[in-house]
Amino acid sequence: MKYLILRRMVQFSILILFSLSACSFILKGNLSSSVLFSTIPLSDPFALLQLMLASLQVDLAVLSGALVIFCFYAIFAGRAYCAWVCPVNIITDFANFIRIKFKLSPIKTINVNKNLRYYVLFLVLLFSFILSFPVFEEFSYIGIIQRGIIFGGISWIFIALIIFCIDAFLSPRFTCSYFCPLGAFWALVSRFSLLKVRYNLQKCTKCYKCINVCPEKQVLWMIGKKDQDVTLGECIRCGRCIDVCGDDALGFSIINLRRENEK
Repeated sequence: MKYLILRRMVQFSILILFSLSACSFILKGNLSSSVLFSTIPLSDPFALLQLMLASLQVDLAVLSGALVIFCFYAIFAGRAYCAWVCPVNIITDFANFIRIKFKLSPIKTINVNKNLRYYVLFLVLLFSFILSFPVFEEFSYIGIIQRGIIFGGISWIFIALIIFCIDAFLSPRFTCSYFCPLGAFWALVSRFSLLKVRYNLQKCTKCYKCINVCPEKQVLWMIGKKDQDVTLGECIRCGRCIDVCGDDALGFSIINLRRENEK
């Protein structure tokens, strides 16, 4: 449970920092565009990409902020944004908890292609260029929810309820694992990030608890087969697999560096 607790602490801390005016000297703005310590600009690279395609222009200040975020995730943290920052993750995790707790079966089984999110990503960028406005930013459920929490209002609750119902009653993990174009964007850029989940076959007793709890089960294809870092970009570094592993066969590592030090 330690990584679940840590993730919730990080997610709620970010929302609190954004929400409280007393903390504006630390973090001000929202997840699309903000300022850290009243000095360092931070911008969503995916939002910037949409804006660039829509306007064929780029603001250097926004670009510098986007590069800070892009480099952090692409070089180090991978797709950790989805599990450690995005507020929608709290809703979908809760929907998954309710579904498992009460043994809910989907009202109607929906077969969804895992590549759907990449098609949505492509369409978002295409229509941002064609329509000359940032399509996902204009209608983003992520933006609606986080701005609603930060600035107040009730409309975000309706959106959150829709997401909860879809994930709990229609298609488990649909929103984050199948549809979200922002998640697809981070999956594409995070394949070579340094922070990985490392699997040790010799310690594994093949209980497969890790696969049962993983929201992106395809990333754990090596379980029971061979020693391997989780290299697929879809891994959100949530730590669920590590939390449930009683064999100490899974753990976070800085790819290559730890192994070189162990030699």
